[in-house]
Amino acid sequence: MSSVASVKRRWVAGGAAVGVIAVGGGLLWGLGGEPDVQSEQVRVGVVDGPKNDQHVELDATFFKPVGTAKGPAVLLAHGFGGEKDDMAGQARTLARRGYAVLTWSARGFGKSGGEIALNSPDYEVKDTSQLIDWVARRPEVVLDRAGDPKVGMAGPSYGGAISLLTAAYDPRVDAIVPSITWNDLSTALVPGGVFKKLWAGLFFTGESKGSTACGRFLPELCTMYQRVAETGIATPADLEVLRRRSPVTAPGIKAPTLLVQGQADSLFPLDQADANARAAEGPVSVVWFQGGHDGGPAESTRLSGLTVNWFDRYLKGRDVETAPAFTVTRAAGLDSANGQLSIQAATDDRYPELGSDPAELPLEGREQAVQNPAGGVPASISAVPGLGALSGLSGLAGGGPALDMPGQAATFQTAPLTTALRVTGQPKVRIRTDREATLFAKLYDVGPGGAAPARLLAQPVKVNGEAEIALPSLDYEFARGHRLRVVLVTTDMGFSSPVKPATYRIQAVSGLSVPAVPGLTTPAPKPPAWVWIMPLAALAIAAGLLFRRRPAAVFDPELADVPLRITGLTKAYKNGFRAVDDLSFGVDKGQVLGLLGPNGAGKTTTLRMLMGLIHPDAGEIRIFGHPVTPGAPVLARLGSFVEGPGFLPHLTGRDNLDLYWKATGRPAEEARLEEALEVADLGAALDRAVRTYSQGMRQRLAIAQAMLGLPDLLVLDEPTNGLDPPQIREMREVLVRYAAGGRTVIVSSHLLSEVEQTCTHVVVMARGRKVADGTTADIVGGRGLEDVFLEIIGTGGG
Repeated sequence: MSSVASVKRRWVAGGAAVGVIAVGGGLLWGLGGEPDVQSEQVRVGVVDGPKNDQHVELDATFFKPVGTAKGPAVLLAHGFGGEKDDMAGQARTLARRGYAVLTWSARGFGKSGGEIALNSPDYEVKDTSQLIDWVARRPEVVLDRAGDPKVGMAGPSYGGAISLLTAAYDPRVDAIVPSITWNDLSTALVPGGVFKKLWAGLFFTGESKGSTACGRFLPELCTMYQRVAETGIATPADLEVLRRRSPVTAPGIKAPTLLVQGQADSLFPLDQADANARAAEGPVSVVWFQGGHDGGPAESTRLSGLTVNWFDRYLKGRDVETAPAFTVTRAAGLDSANGQLSIQAATDDRYPELGSDPAELPLEGREQAVQNPAGGVPASISAVPGLGALSGLSGLAGGGPALDMPGQAATFQTAPLTTALRVTGQPKVRIRTDREATLFAKLYDVGPGGAAPARLLAQPVKVNGEAEIALPSLDYEFARGHRLRVVLVTTDMGFSSPVKPATYRIQAVSGLSVPAVPGLTTPAPKPPAWVWIMPLAALAIAAGLLFRRRPAAVFDPELADVPLRITGLTKAYKNGFRAVDDLSFGVDKGQVLGLLGPNGAGKTTTLRMLMGLIHPDAGEIRIFGHPVTPGAPVLARLGSFVEGPGFLPHLTGRDNLDLYWKATGRPAEEARLEEALEVADLGAALDRAVRTYSQGMRQRLAIAQAMLGLPDLLVLDEPTNGLDPPQIREMREVLVRYAAGGRTVIVSSHLLSEVEQTCTHVVVMARGRKVADGTTADIVGGRGLEDVFLEIIGTGGG
């Protein structure tokens, strides 16, 4: 029930509502144009209550359609803890698209009168029906018939539920887009008969005013909450009160319905949207997006487009493409262009429900004894409001941290997967307990780097004997070689659990049933502009180079055995600054050359020209007698690591190296992979995803990549960054051995002591120029290299 709260008030759910802000407050955002929108502040009188004897004024704002005298109406409902102004931005956007829009503060919120009844048919639903009466009288609203406007509704969470309920009880509603909301408030707040105390407490105490325990709630709701919160037990009568305020007990909804539900949602999980979809009697589409009440990516642009198209289709009758029957958005890695999480949508033309196409995976694990601690503390942590934001990268890195207390968890897991497995829906397993037990079921992804929740969600279950239990619904891909682990814990911080100490014996009596939706397809993404612009630009540049008259660089046989010779190298930028100025030096076989200089000395620019990445303005570079040009064949004899490691984070270290070598087009046997891996010394981490690596591990993997093929000339830029002292010592020994075999190494480093111990020769640069070179012994002359370096820079470099 938590959604957008006014900026003037604190969140009843605090930081837990971050993702809902994006869905509720950001829904439809950014689709409008610039025309001004005319609006009116109005007070709408309504009569509600079981006996129709309560008179309440609702604070509302009416936005007139832009560019047309009349348009369909849209009622935008805010989330729990909010008010009408939360929806003003979306209202203006819809008004600019020709809709008449009404926003209002629900009874008990903002400046509206009345008390909160949790979307009761006797209160809030009667209010919204009278709001529809009100818009039907507006001259700006298109009517189907007298008193019946062409009208849609949308809103997040609390506002989503009132959209569903109004459409169920009032047939005049023509289309709805409810998001992150409930089907059955009793199963949402008391799932499996277990009270969701933390979320419930945030709502009721968050709305308190001074000495009033439950603020503006109806007194009977306040009394019910206090009793359940004290005992942890909801009576059948309590559950019926909650069901009465839910679509599950309402008439069937015939209005076209677009259901948007979050995958990071410990309040209203995916099974709530599934129940709404199965009960719908009209056209329905279901969208699972990455965010939810617990946070995560909001996907505002995608959801905005789907919502507007839904209303354009069913309120304006336009022939526009609407959401397919089922859409699931998935994390697809990091966009290398902007560093943001890339999200793709997989779609199917049918909605499969939560148990589609199940397969059973055998589970390993004997019967286990677990403890329920006295008082239910310490409690394990999983489904805590706000923590779901940590699982926004679930498709990439698991659901983030969770905490299962020792002695409280029984675990059963599959064998390592032989192929990747995509689970879409609600996994199930049959278990047996020796006595009545309250348990919290979770699903973990177990890889080489350890175990992490597939989603930070827990499904409460009560079991006495043998029963099939459901795990949290999710969409998640388990990688090849990973295991699926079922975890059953006795406590969870988000829920009430038995306070008496007890020991349960738990056994898995079946395999893990995992659902899938093979029909979900992800269309190939449209290539960014640079994909086709760059080849055209490359052709133009190639043509220019082809027809440009310049002397062809030729091989110099006298330098055939000289690894590197740089002569008169110069590179200047547009502002005239010379990053490299008439630089000349050479390196012979078997040498380890240290390239030294302060920041801005031109070291990295020199190395990039050496690799053919940028073109010098003057001078030349020759490797084994061949001139260096972009793509020159001689560069195959050079291995390099410049300006930090770059790897695909979702692949293992080994897979990254394999992919890199395949990109060279050279035979696999030439990679000398095992020798390079011996240098990296990553051990078991080599088969873990690179996203789990420390900076030092990434550095070692990058050096191994540079050494693939054992190149004759190895160029390393700051190779010891992120390494600890023992690793630095090992690196020093590796470089010395590498050069002793007749190869050549160039190292750019700021660690002067390491250069002094590692390098046979030194070139010192300052302000783009060479200020000293020679053997390390000659330059040091018995003093420390640091003192000599400072002296050289202070005199020759100044």
